[in-house]
Amino acid sequence: MRAGATHALVGFSKGLVAELDRLLPAASLVVLEEADVIAARDVRRRLAPFRCVAALLEMPIHDEVDTTSLLHAVGGPGDVRVVLPAVEYGVVAAAALAEAWQLRGAGTGAARILRDKEALRRHAGTVGLPQPRWRVAAGPADVAAFRAAHGRCVLKPTGRQASLGVRVVSEHDDVAAAWSQSACVDESRMRARRTPPVRYLVEEYLEGPEVSVECLVDDGTVRFVNVTAKVVHNGPWPVELGHVVPAALPVAVTAAVVELTTRLAATVGFGSGVLHAEWILVDGVDPHLVECAARLPGDSIDELIDLAYGGSITADLVGLLGGAGVADRSAPSRSAAIRFLTCPPGVVADVSGIDIAERSEGVHQVAVTATPGSTVAPLTSSWDRIGHVIATGPTGPDAEERAARAAALIAVSTR
Repeated sequence: MRAGATHALVGFSKGLVAELDRLLPAASLVVLEEADVIAARDVRRRLAPFRCVAALLEMPIHDEVDTTSLLHAVGGPGDVRVVLPAVEYGVVAAAALAEAWQLRGAGTGAARILRDKEALRRHAGTVGLPQPRWRVAAGPADVAAFRAAHGRCVLKPTGRQASLGVRVVSEHDDVAAAWSQSACVDESRMRARRTPPVRYLVEEYLEGPEVSVECLVDDGTVRFVNVTAKVVHNGPWPVELGHVVPAALPVAVTAAVVELTTRLAATVGFGSGVLHAEWILVDGVDPHLVECAARLPGDSIDELIDLAYGGSITADLVGLLGGAGVADRSAPSRSAAIRFLTCPPGVVADVSGIDIAERSEGVHQVAVTATPGSTVAPLTSSWDRIGHVIATGPTGPDAEERAARAAALIAVSTR
């Protein structure tokens, strides 16, 4: 490991590097990423503006079954005292490095369970955590048989991210077509070419609102917890379209979902780090486990937490992993919400209303990635959204309404 670097980031996330650039000294961060991803995402150029970055190393971080080649390639820790996973595909590698270097981390065993949805389902069944009925699906016939027994169902890959390949299969859907649509999703820019074939689960479709629980865990003890409410696209591709922090839930429901997340952390043997657990509230009150990630939440939920509670959850995570503990946080002083932008697929003809949205009440940030001449794909995963609006308000409904109102001011026309 490069001499003088005190922090290692496993995987590339521009947003997380930008946040770390505010927190860390110059030349203190080493970024580890797959050679294929570095080339596909132009990572070297994109890291150049950040003063905290000391080096970018090409490393086999996507091999989640056998990390010995990674440990051999990296060598000793040098001066590194904190190892952070930046993305879903860096969770196991970060845990393995921290474990090998006797630093704080999730623990390799826990990381492997949380990275593999089949392993997580088996674990949840063993320890009695509520979850949908499920089975491994090797092809369309397995999905058809499950649907015949349980009705509408959900087909999902066991190890993807950003809702890629997650497909609701309704009673009248062509199962073979649904399987093909789920299996053909492309993530070549984010994954090493040598990764193993994708495996699939088919699960019972559960009715109810979705929430997530974000918590900081210090040597097995939860030190901070937040519950986030979600808005999910109602269609064959359940893409998340909005979040509200904190979720306005009945006290008993909040207590139940937090207790279940704490029990999940304990039963997988999670050590230190951050968890982002997703739950469906059946009938609005009964939490059932969807999945759980051992990394900072995506979709700007970390930013919503900072806006609502104050401080920086990234700084808290860095401090926790470095042994400094977690800063005490009071109850949130306000609420924060994000609303994602979508439009009909096609070539973008015109974008308008951004400046008006930016001046709208409570708005903190407007980002639009669609530009005239760019192509918008059909909405099948988080990567297909075309921007977002973040707003705050005194209550969750206020923040959500402000974000939605500002988002509605932005018009993106396609042809």
